[in-house]
Amino acid sequence: MLYEIIGIARPGNLAEVKEIVLSAGQIILRNGGVIRDIKNWGTFRLPKPISRHQVRYTKGHYFIMRYDSGIKTHQEVKETLAVDPRIIRAGGVKLGDGTLMNTIRFGEIPWRKFE
Repeated sequence: MLYEIIGIARPGNLAEVKEIVLSAGQIILRNGGVIRDIKNWGTFRLPKPISRHQVRYTKGHYFIMRYDSGIKTHQEVKETLAVDPRIIRAGGVKLGDGTLMNTIRFGEIPWRKFE
């Protein structure tokens, strides 16, 4: 199945974001998955302030990862991100129904800069 995870990490340190994506990617690859795309969206203001691990955040560093894997691998990635203290929030969705013709329409991850 094709999955997509959007994560929000603590702002200010790109190296932390790289480590988070690396650890999630290693889980996917170790379990036979394939990483399709990773995008670094950068730091943006959160829609509303979020308290996580006794810290209140108003900005977050957004990243997105699209990958093929089984449901157990997807759950393991979500659980890993949920317990990581560097992550403010993360959410994942299944794209399509798993057939090649339906998943092929999800191409590159789009991102439009707002000015």
